[in-house]
Amino acid sequence: MKKLDHVDRQILQILHEDGRIPYTEIAHQLGVSEGTIRSRITRLLQDGVFQFVIQPDPEKLGLHVQAIIGLTTKLGLQKEVAEKLSKFSAVRFVGAYSGKHDLIIQACFHSNDELITFVNERLSQIEGIAAADVSLELKQYKDTFSFVQDDEVTLQ
Repeated sequence: MKKLDHVDRQILQILHEDGRIPYTEIAHQLGVSEGTIRSRITRLLQDGVFQFVIQPDPEKLGLHVQAIIGLTTKLGLQKEVAEKLSKFSAVRFVGAYSGKHDLIIQACFHSNDELITFVNERLSQIEGIAAADVSLELKQYKDTFSFVQDDEVTLQ
């Protein structure tokens, strides 16, 4: 993979702000040709630097309960448990961690009752889960997929 330069980072930032922006507009903003933009975006996609995705708002889809669930797994079963968790449509993220929890998942539900059912009837049936620590999201302050950073970040 070729190292990202300033133009690549600018392209990523522009696409992050509006993934539907025409290549001609990106080219105009950056003062380069449309062909340059097209080839760079193609290379970035092929190299797996980014992918085009949509990010629905769970609240607007009726998913009013968002939970972060820390799981303790039995030794040797972490990967198997993670694979089973990944199959649930309510689960949007599964990650292995060091520290208090072996796995952390993020899941969205229509109601508290649906969350309770998930924990008591779904998680309890997965061989290898020793304990679950459920935390409800009360307020969201930031949710982004942007990892493109300028050289400096100013905190105020």
